[in-house]
This record gives sequence, C-alpha cells and structure tokens, in this order.
Amino acid sequence: MKRTIIAHIVALGLLSQVNVMGQDSPTYYPKSVAFPPNSTIEQKMELASRVVPSPQQKAWQELEMTAFLHFTVNTFTDLEWGHGTESPQIFNPSQLDAEQWVRTLKEAGFKMAILTAKHHDGFCLWPTKTTTHSVASSPWKGGKGDVVRMLRDACTKYGMKFGVYLSPWDRNAKSYGDSPAYDSYFMEQLTELLTNYGKVDEVWFDGACGEGPNGKKQIYNWDAYYDLIHKLQPNAVVAVSGEDVRWVGNEHGEGRTTEWSVTPFAPGARPEMVKKNAALNIHAEAKDLGSRELLNKASSVYWYPSEVDVSIRPGWFYHKSEDSRVKTLGQLANIYYTSVGRNSVLLLNIPPDTRGLIKEEDAARLKEFGAYLKQTFAVDLMRKAKSTNAKFATDGNSATDWSPSTLPAVAEFSFTKPAIANVFQIQENIGKGQRVEEFRVEAFDGKRWITIGNETTIGYKRLLQFPTMAISKIKVTITKARALPNISNIGLFKAPEIMSLPTISRNKQGMVSIAAESETATVRYTTDGSTPTAKSPIYRQPFSLAKGGVVKARTYINNGKDMSEVVAEPFDICSAKWQIVFADSADISFPASNAIDGKSTTMWHTPWEGKIKQHPYSIVVDMGETLTLKGFTYSPRVDGNKSGTITKFEFYTSMDGATWQKADCNGEFANMANNTVKQYIRFNQPLQGKYFKLVSLDDVLHQGWVSVGEIGVITK
Repeated sequence: MKRTIIAHIVALGLLSQVNVMGQDSPTYYPKSVAFPPNSTIEQKMELASRVVPSPQQKAWQELEMTAFLHFTVNTFTDLEWGHGTESPQIFNPSQLDAEQWVRTLKEAGFKMAILTAKHHDGFCLWPTKTTTHSVASSPWKGGKGDVVRMLRDACTKYGMKFGVYLSPWDRNAKSYGDSPAYDSYFMEQLTELLTNYGKVDEVWFDGACGEGPNGKKQIYNWDAYYDLIHKLQPNAVVAVSGEDVRWVGNEHGEGRTTEWSVTPFAPGARPEMVKKNAALNIHAEAKDLGSRELLNKASSVYWYPSEVDVSIRPGWFYHKSEDSRVKTLGQLANIYYTSVGRNSVLLLNIPPDTRGLIKEEDAARLKEFGAYLKQTFAVDLMRKAKSTNAKFATDGNSATDWSPSTLPAVAEFSFTKPAIANVFQIQENIGKGQRVEEFRVEAFDGKRWITIGNETTIGYKRLLQFPTMAISKIKVTITKARALPNISNIGLFKAPEIMSLPTISRNKQGMVSIAAESETATVRYTTDGSTPTAKSPIYRQPFSLAKGGVVKARTYINNGKDMSEVVAEPFDICSAKWQIVFADSADISFPASNAIDGKSTTMWHTPWEGKIKQHPYSIVVDMGETLTLKGFTYSPRVDGNKSGTITKFEFYTSMDGATWQKADCNGEFANMANNTVKQYIRFNQPLQGKYFKLVSLDDVLHQGWVSVGEIGVITK
C-alpha cells in the first residue's frame, strides 16, 4: 500500500511535465502506478507505459517454459481430485527418481519444476509436523521419504529452478473452515516448505475453496500468506492467487492474441483487490485486460503477467487410460506459439506415474518437443539482414533497442540472399515497460509484399507463424502504442515441418472415419492395439467398429519415407440401438437426442431463459440390450462455452426403467470449470442394466441448466 501511495505522488508530479508521445523520461514504476484524479486517457496511457516488472518478475518471464509435476495419492487412486480420506498406505511409488524428472525436463528446455507438495486431498509429500496425513505415514521408504527434498536436490544438481504448489483447500484438515485455526495450520506448512528446502523460486496457489471434512468453507488470510512468503523467500514470485503472476484464464495452453502484462486487473486475492476487479467487471478469463476503454475507467494499473498452464495429458494426474492420449508434437508446438509466443510463460504439467517416473510416452514426446524448439531457433536469419533505421533490434544484444521517435514507425530489412523462413519474432524491452498496441509485419517475396500479420500487443515476446517462403525484404510497422516503444529484438526463423496428423471419429452407427489434411498422404491404421507400420492396412473408406476397440492411425508421405506420429482413439460400444426415454427439458434447438448421436459438435441443452427448472436434471437412455457397465463417459460441449457443463452427478442403471441401482463412483467431474475435457468415470463395482440414467446435481457456473455434448458407456 505504501508503494502505491508513493507512486501516486510521483505520478502527480510527472503529469505536470510529461509530453505524451514525447521524449522518453527515466521515470519508471516497478509493479504498479495509481492514476491521479481526473487524469486524461493520454496521461493514463503514458503512466501505464512506464510500469515495469520487478527484478523477480522479469527473471521469471525470461524462463519462458516451466514445468508442473502433479503427484500425490491421486496418482494411485486414479482420481483428479482426492477426497481427503485416502489412506497414506496407498502412496508407495516403486522407483521414484526425481533426477529422472529433472533430466527429462531440462533436456526439453524447461527452466523450473513446480511440485504439488500438497493438493486438495491434503496429503503432504514431505514429512510435515502439522499432520500424519503425509509420506511419513506411508510405506514408501519406510516412512522416511521426502519427495520435496528429492526434487529440491535434483534441481540443485541440474541447475533447475524450484517451485512449490501448496493447495489452500484441504479436504483432510479438520480445522478447514475454522478460519483462524486453519490459517495457523496452513502457514505452518508454508513455513516448513519455505525454510527447509533452500531457495524457492515460485510459490503457486490456486483459488480453490471447497468444503472441508466439517462441511465448512475457509476464508483465506491472503495478507498473512503473502507477508510470510515475502519474509521467508523474498525473491520468489507468487503465482495465480498471488500478486506477481496471473492465471491466463484457461487450461488449454492458449494465451490471448492481445495479452497485456500492464493491466488494470488487480493482482492477488486480497479483498480490496477483488473489490477493484469487481468494480471494473474484469476477471482472469476476461478477453479485455488492457484496452484504452478499460484504462480510461481504471484508477491504477499493475505489472501482472500471464502464466499459461496446461497438461501434457487430458488430466493433471497420471492415469494409465491416458497413455495413448499424450499431446502430439504438433499440439505442443502450437501451445508454445500461443503461450510463450503471446507474451506468457508456459507451465506444462507432466505427471509422474505410479512408479514415480515420467512415463516413457511423455518423456519421448518432451524429447521431440525440445529438439523441435532447438532446431527452430538455432539460427536467427535476421542477423544477416541490413537496415538503416532499426539495426540495433537485430544485433542479438538485448541492451540495444530500436526506439523510434514518432508513430507510425517503419523498419525495413533486406537480405542479400532470400531468407527461407516461417516464424517471425519481435520483443519489447520490458525493462522499459510494455507499450505496443498494434503492429504489422510484411514480407517481400521478390514480386510483391505479403502481410504476415496484423497484430496487437507484443510484450516480452511475440511469435508469428506463416507459410514457408523465400523473403528478400521484411517490413515492420508499429501503428499504435501507449507511448513510444522500445523494441529489443526482431528475429526470423525456419521451423521444421510437422506432418499433419490423422483425425479419427465414429458415428452413431459405429462407422469409423479417418481423415488427413493432405490429399496426397496415405493413412494406415490398426484396430488390434498395435502401432501402425508401412505394412498396416491403408484407410480407404469408413469401417464398422460397433462393439468398440482402439483405432490407431498415422499418415505417410513421400512414398512412405516420412511418417507422422501415431494418433490413438479408444471406442466402446456404439449408440446405434439407443433411444432417449426421458429428459427433464430441452431447448428446441438442442434436443436430448443430441447427447447420444455420436457427434461431438451437437449437444443437449436445457432452457436458459425465462422461468427455468433448477437442478437436479435427469436424462434416461434405453440401450436396447442388457449390458454390464464398468463406467460411463461424459463429453462437455466443444464450442468453448462452459455454460451448463455438469460438475456433480449421480449415475444409475435399471433392468426395467422403473427400479434403479445407483453406481458406486465419486460423483464429481473434478476440475471441469477449468479443464473441460471428456470425462471417464469408472465404477467401483460393475452394474448390469438395459437402461441408464444420468442425473446432474450442479453445473460449473451454478447457473441452473445443463449441457451435454455426448454420453457414452464403458463396458471394456
């Protein structure tokens, strides 16, 4: 608070002497600045342009790629969110090797590893004095093990930065919901982690606040948490529900195309900051966090950069059923361009398996990813370019900038020999703030100028992909900025081609189709679980797989010399015989039959306007035959809208549609508010039935309606 007041006073003095878009002043504001009353939008933009990161924030941004390691009792229960009642006896990894984790991450180019020291289940991966719900009560290493220590030591050995995730939500702690008592408990755990393991570079809090074992919710004392961290680890950044790093707003691995690090979005979870954001109607998922319109309404701005968190698998913890669903090289490359390449830091989750090792499939993919990035950015073609007005931005020296004196500003570069490229890079000197609002990049192919991109923000780094072309000239035009910009680097690169992958789908009748983007590619596939080879069947037309199985496919080009990665898609019994018996309600455009039509692009949606029915909602399906169900699947809508997505449920089966048996399962689609992926729910005991009923008890936004993309069953 004192820092903000001082900045406010300095800003009052500065406004009397600053010439908007005029000569640069050495006055900068670390982390935040408050606008004086009655400031014009021009004055606000000028002040916002001079907000800069703290040294810790700047060093964090320069890491570019960090890694999450989700590992706890959930790894052994096959759950995403534990209940807090799990016995420590189940935690017993047979080959836990933190050095294998760190070696794998370092080879792929990651600079920091963050461990889930305690997730929502309350199980502690270090021998804490606060509870017996920890590794000290497990059979692993005879109760003498310490996962946090092992990772800390591995990070030290291999020169990797180290971070900890400590969940404020604790479903095991009896004091949770008794705010003062739990705050004391939580801060004692935090103190242990921040004093017993050397330097901690990032402390990661999510904002989860559910019920504890006593049915109460906790009011977190964020002021006390932050003060403790600043005292014990003053050089650590505090992320997400912290004041240094913000959540990008999704778990898909995608930053905004307009990503501001200097934003009116107030950092952290202190009540006064929450109130400020509510007054501006902004939140972590908002599309606009820095427009002139928003700035004009704001009373202050903050350096609050985004972290893009995403898992290499559909889930955050290891699940054997997802071994064939590790993200492809193409998917990881795209995530890199839309996170690091959009002014964010990538936080990629790689969950160790039940052995305590990064799974072979994940490790292999990370190795490919690291090799791809190394090859892509090995040679900066702009080093050979000539320019009369922006040469400093291509000299590889971050201490020299292209700082134009007027806008629009144009920098043109020429090559003696055409440069073959497909990736453009531009960076601002964030030590002098983030300023650019709009810029354009054009390339001359020897005959004409081609627009590579009309874009908005730059920030620490912006990457633009475009079709591979021979470039004899390249032109950068900055058309709009909060104040005169400082461009620290302009680069041009040639990324290796990533072969397009086949896509596999199945309709209601059980007919499987496989498609490839390239018309000249040959697709080969298998249905017996084996890996497709050059001798596997060629896909020519849809084929039947009504009873289910795993389809694996890959594309071949250049007469079979080059092949893609393998894509695998598991299927269970199809819904050809199924009929909707009952559904509570449906909007006329989204009938209940859409939930079993085999199409991911359609959905059942209950009414959302006027007088609507509230939860629970039920849908009943006649499967047309008696089956033994081992579980079911729920696919949320695929249009990116979370509205109606189910979070809590019950599932029943029946032989006659009248008498029902309730399935023994967890009853919660964990983390669906942030990670809307297909859910696989397995029952503790199989159930027979000709009918099934899915009951929605709540939706992720608590709006009172339901949406279902597709419902399936698990019989395998």
